[in-house]
Amino acid sequence: MGFRKKNKSPPVLSHEFVIQNHADMVSCLAMIILLGLMFEVTAKFAIMFITVQYNVTQVLDEKNEPVNLYLYGPKDVATVFFYLLIAVILHALIQEYILDKMNRRLHLSKTKHSKFNESGQLAVFYLFSFIWGCSILTAEDFATNPTFLWEGYPHTHMVFQVKFFYICQIAYWLHALPELYFQKVRKEDIPRQLYYICLYVVHITGAYVLNLHRLGLVLLVPHYLVELLFHASRLFYFSDENKQKGFTLWALLFVIARLLTLTLSVLTFGFGLPRTENQGFSLAEGNFNVLTIRQFCLAYYALSYSWRLDKHVYSSLKGDRTGALNARGVKKTIKKKTELILRDILLQTYVTHCVECFSCSPPEASKQL
Repeated sequence: MGFRKKNKSPPVLSHEFVIQNHADMVSCLAMIILLGLMFEVTAKFAIMFITVQYNVTQVLDEKNEPVNLYLYGPKDVATVFFYLLIAVILHALIQEYILDKMNRRLHLSKTKHSKFNESGQLAVFYLFSFIWGCSILTAEDFATNPTFLWEGYPHTHMVFQVKFFYICQIAYWLHALPELYFQKVRKEDIPRQLYYICLYVVHITGAYVLNLHRLGLVLLVPHYLVELLFHASRLFYFSDENKQKGFTLWALLFVIARLLTLTLSVLTFGFGLPRTENQGFSLAEGNFNVLTIRQFCLAYYALSYSWRLDKHVYSSLKGDRTGALNARGVKKTIKKKTELILRDILLQTYVTHCVECFSCSPPEASKQL
């Protein structure tokens, strides 16, 4: 891990060296980009990495004051790359100064240790993203007017908070891919984590590129709340296995959140967008309001949600089955121990009775024996 004192230095540029020092190397790269602001020759390139691009000034009808809005473009790749580096550094800091200290106190097994680290990192991210997303929804009045999701499409212009939110979201989930290597994730856990990381990248990037950032933000906030509850419950479970009430609340909110997000998706793609004035496909205008794209997006959301719901039901049934099997195993163990104790008591009683009978037998019988 980065920022950790090492007793033995592995060979330079070896796998272990890169894993142990990846945060330090990423920090140096980020510092080089920041130092580029100090020189006039490199400042225009460094700004492209650090600040959001494609800002335009418009005067809205409701307000006579000019407002700074933002578009998206190819230069956003550089901004995403810089904040990907920041995400790697923050990941290492949380791991080193919070999770590793908690792991040393809890003395977890290797399997639980890996899951504890995963839930710890994701819980922090989900909490931060949920609060940030709620603040944006409150400021933009997304929740009070559902038709705001499709009215005026294409939504090519974004306020600073919305664009920066999407930049940070894409950067975080892209940083999770190299973290599978840096964190030495077990081979059996890689497919599961790789699957949901790719789902997040496709979902967030698709909403950003297709100018569906309003819908994407509304769908992410309740989803992050449910995931925050799950990973927080798992952290409490690892600290004390008797603390399982959070999973019951998570199971209830999981279904409610899935129904809510699926309903909003159907309303937007099946009812709202087909009724808007701007129909057609135009890359220059950022308009993707055609039947094929709407069907594809709706099918993607429906399949992804149904898959997660199926996984949820399967895991719940598996947990109940595991609990029943464990209870049955405990009963069998108790029964076996009880039988052994009763057998020992009967054997001891039989031996004691034989000894008493032999000691109390008459002398003639002893002679005959």
